[in-house]
Amino acid sequence: MDNDKTDQYYVEKIKTDLKFVVDHTTGKTRKEIEADEVLVDSIMFRIIQISENNGKLTEQFKAIHANVPWVAIKGMRNRIVHNYGHVDFSIVYDTVVRGIPEMLKQLESI
Repeated sequence: MDNDKTDQYYVEKIKTDLKFVVDHTTGKTRKEIEADEVLVDSIMFRIIQISENNGKLTEQFKAIHANVPWVAIKGMRNRIVHNYGHVDFSIVYDTVVRGIPEMLKQLESI
């Protein structure tokens, strides 16, 4: 088993989580997503995972790819984790329909 956890390793993990969110939300309205408690929990979990893996990327890698919103990722994670279930879903939904697909597109070009 290869234990080399390089930047590319973490980018692949991030892309997997981004793709999950895109695959399960594309074409759905905010109401449809919000009505699916399991999907909402999954989205929140994936955003947290994206941030955790973001935190494992080297500063050099992040500097080279400064167009990716690394700080915003951490901010979204903090909103989810520290608001303990009282997250404004309109912000999450905006992230789901705009931020996540855009970030996936950026990372796929790396």
